[in-house]
Amino acid sequence: MGEAKADLEWFGRPLAAHVAEVVLAAVDGPVVAVAAADQALPKLPAGVESARDAVPDQGPLRGLESGLIAIGDRADVAFVASVDLPLLQPTFVRTLFAALTDEFDAVVPITDGHRHPLAAVYRTSVLATVSALLAEGVRGANALPDRVTCRILNDQDLLALPGLVSTDLDALFNVNTPEDLAAARL
Repeated sequence: MGEAKADLEWFGRPLAAHVAEVVLAAVDGPVVAVAAADQALPKLPAGVESARDAVPDQGPLRGLESGLIAIGDRADVAFVASVDLPLLQPTFVRTLFAALTDEFDAVVPITDGHRHPLAAVYRTSVLATVSALLAEGVRGANALPDRVTCRILNDQDLLALPGLVSTDLDALFNVNTPEDLAAARL
């Protein structure tokens, strides 16, 4: 991208602030933005806490662990969002929360054959599994759904959930290039 995704401009604001605001509007509980140990965070909305990765350069799974540790016992369930989801909407977040039932530890969407473990809902009790994966040398968040009782929702499953329409699935569009960012702005 040429710059940190958290700092990307999204309609006059840093992308990290936008994503944090969406999550803040969707949940009743703590919202924690996680940054690398040496990463500067842009100004975030009031009510959003920040946390730092305890160990640098350990990938997104370490960030997930840091966020869950920061939440502590203040929540039983958390929505995990990567910073590069400019089209995320509160309705999508709330709908994933509602899709989590007692028999599952997580709800993870899958679109076009791609799982989105960083746009998913997890019980905070998965922290032990996250830490175990890190101890095994795993760094990517995509390994987590395989190690917990996970409800995977494909396009059809997502659209069958009350309140979601096809355009809501745009919430899963992440930006990895300047061209992606330009396409998201359309």
